[in-house]
Amino acid sequence: MVLHYLPVRPPAATAGGLGVSGSGAAGPRAGFVVGKAVGNSVVRHRVTRRLRAAVREELDRLPDTADLVVRARPEAGTAPSAVLRRDLAAGLDRLLAERTRSS
Repeated sequence: MVLHYLPVRPPAATAGGLGVSGSGAAGPRAGFVVGKAVGNSVVRHRVTRRLRAAVREELDRLPDTADLVVRARPEAGTAPSAVLRRDLAAGLDRLLAERTRSS
């Protein structure tokens, strides 16, 4: 899996192009990209459900302003949930360690 991490989300754009801070849901957000290379529709939805459950367990590690996108690679289609959770935790460990070193 590939993780894309944005520690501070930009202000939401309105119709006039002005940023509005404080709009939207509070807390970190996560999105998922599971393409056709992962498998057919049933497999892709299964992977998305497993990733959603894994991210839910790890979301409290992220700041309230963070956005995280999890992109599943083809091998995620046959990986058990435990492997997906392990890979997600390891990826977040690396991302968050890099953020603290560069700060």
